[in-house]
Amino acid sequence: MMKTLRFFTKSTLLVLAVALVSSASAQRNCGSMQYLQQQIGADPSRAAVLQMIDQHAEWFATTGQAKVIVTIPVVFHVVYANATQNISDAKIQAQVAQLNADYARLNSDAGSTPAAFASLGANTQIQFCLAQRDPSGAASTGIERRSTTVASFTDNDNVKFTSSGGMNAWPSGSYMNFWSANLGGGLLGYAQFPGGSSSTDGVVCLYSSIGSISTPGTASPYNLGRTATHEVGHWLNLRHIWGDANCGSDLVSDTPTQQTSNGGCPSFPHTTCSNGANGDMFMNYMDYTDDACMNIFTQGQSTRMNALFGSGGSRVSLLSSQGCVPPSGGTCGTPSGLSASSVTTSSATLGWSAVAGATSYNLQHKLGTSSTWTTVSVASTSYALGTLASNTTYNYQVQAVCSSGSSAYSTASSFTTLATGGCTDALEPNNSTAASATITLPASINALIASGTDADYYRFTLASTSNVTLNMSNLAGDYDLRLLNSTGTQLAISQAGGTTAEAITYNSAAAGTYYVHAFGYGGAFSATQCYLLTASAAAVGCTDAYESNNTSGTAKTITKNADIPALISSTTDVDWFKFSNTSSNPKIKINLSNLAGDYDVTLYRGTSTQVGISQNGGTTAEQIILNTTTVATYYVKVVGYNGAFSASQCYTLRASTQSANWREIDEQEVTMDKIQSGMLNLWPNPTSDKLNIEYLSDNGAAVRITVIDELGREIFTMQQPTTIGTNVFGVNMPELMNGMYMLRIVDGDHTGIQRFMFQR
Repeated sequence: MMKTLRFFTKSTLLVLAVALVSSASAQRNCGSMQYLQQQIGADPSRAAVLQMIDQHAEWFATTGQAKVIVTIPVVFHVVYANATQNISDAKIQAQVAQLNADYARLNSDAGSTPAAFASLGANTQIQFCLAQRDPSGAASTGIERRSTTVASFTDNDNVKFTSSGGMNAWPSGSYMNFWSANLGGGLLGYAQFPGGSSSTDGVVCLYSSIGSISTPGTASPYNLGRTATHEVGHWLNLRHIWGDANCGSDLVSDTPTQQTSNGGCPSFPHTTCSNGANGDMFMNYMDYTDDACMNIFTQGQSTRMNALFGSGGSRVSLLSSQGCVPPSGGTCGTPSGLSASSVTTSSATLGWSAVAGATSYNLQHKLGTSSTWTTVSVASTSYALGTLASNTTYNYQVQAVCSSGSSAYSTASSFTTLATGGCTDALEPNNSTAASATITLPASINALIASGTDADYYRFTLASTSNVTLNMSNLAGDYDLRLLNSTGTQLAISQAGGTTAEAITYNSAAAGTYYVHAFGYGGAFSATQCYLLTASAAAVGCTDAYESNNTSGTAKTITKNADIPALISSTTDVDWFKFSNTSSNPKIKINLSNLAGDYDVTLYRGTSTQVGISQNGGTTAEQIILNTTTVATYYVKVVGYNGAFSASQCYTLRASTQSANWREIDEQEVTMDKIQSGMLNLWPNPTSDKLNIEYLSDNGAAVRITVIDELGREIFTMQQPTTIGTNVFGVNMPELMNGMYMLRIVDGDHTGIQRFMFQR
């Protein structure tokens, strides 16, 4: 049975935080939990910081926040004492590819997950790239090397400092540090959990464990790259699956409780702790089994990792890192909008959105069961694949090539070719307009004309005037296609003849209900071969002139005080815009309206300091008001919550500035004297020395400011005079331990509290 996820209080924290690894495997030796215990012993506040991060993960899981797609820049610090330890660039690239496959559940051995657990498997939406620029902005391969006289390293962090024979870390707010070295005492690797010191933050792995399924290392049976997958899991806040205790908890609800670690590759099922017929999930990356036995992260583990990149997450700064963006001559954005169309039994056309400045694209494709990619250079934004196997899943990913360098590869996508036989039609009976099957555009449907009298009808609704496109391919005979209005009157027909694909484009279709009619001419049919019907609609006059703008580095400049139309065109699309306020008109208001789905908007000062967010539900318009006096370049990010998008309906964005304060509540319903005092903004967050506070006072009285640690202790208190209206002032922090704190402002009978992180 699945275990219950518990919320850990302060009284249970110390039990969790100082737990020793209860049963070190005789085979795999991960030092992450022992390393954590050492950190807590040296700094007891380390446990409290981790508790707050765990509480945030619990909150994230229960609020249903959307997972963001993140590509983490990685720098490999190769520390070697001889030529064997100086692993090749190709080995490192293979390791990154294995990480990307494992974290996207595109690993070639995903099919080895027992059926009882397969439905829990997760594409975590976390990917990795070798850094293309260093902290100074210079071009980089993401790999740096150093010869050392140290024969082997332990988990004492010497490998992380140049002064002790290793290599210093790059800034952890922008990169994941990965050290490759010779480790002694049978240690395969260790990682630092979130919330620790920046100077030691990262992952350490035995050099011979680095590789992939297709390019293995030499540390058999731990040579397929899964040591890195496991240790990066710790770096992303995953515990060992047995909770490092006898029948312990890993703080994830969908992993079965198990007694202890598993080694080797047990036979399924392997039952412990009365965990039911399916037993231990020993094939989970966070167990201790052999590399060849590991193949799954669960949905719950994915959510826990993604909490680090949600609002208030301790690794959220990586979302705005430019580490994957090459310098010199501009940026090269990562392709998005991947799609597969005209899928048949043996072919498919792959497409993606154009990237500004791209001179060509590298398309990689492979069988879903393979670990080897085939790379094709493509001059356009589409490519037709042929000679494919029927009823087979393929993976593909795209990289943009610019004069300034190449982008990271996109998150891999997949498609499945049609079967040559045994095709079933799940939408029958739909043989008339009255019995038509309702579809939502865009739609892709496999269906049968199963007899000489069979005909298929589909019904869809347009919310606004749109251009409609219909395509019908993979025809078993001479099939025809019609578009009808709500009364059944024919608007357009395609009769290409034979097995030639049918296509209809009908422009300026008014809002309302429409029918699609597919049928065999002269009684043509096939009881086994499905046809493929695709249907889409684009709102008339709705074009997105700002793509590609999926990162802060590719944000497009917009005109202030003007309506900007743009699209969230896919589940992975994110839109970034930028503008600057002025000293004469510093006050900012962001409006997001005409929403096709549940869209959210975030405002940043610079690329990483969040200063406002609006997350209304459904299609309710969003608004952010920032009554600031700080003149800067501001960035706006628009994203679909939980994958919401529309390929046809533009939203409207308006960034307005003025000299006077915008009212914080509905301008039509309140007057200025009704606005309550309160904290508006707190930045930078995390901070290393000083916090800036923007505070709205309705009485001009002095306020009391208190900093409180995670155990509820008041660290220091000060008085701050205010004036009526918006006040901006800085608070110099005392010497604090790295960790999470609360800032409390008391203004008469009004109290405001916000969290912040202190990190040197």
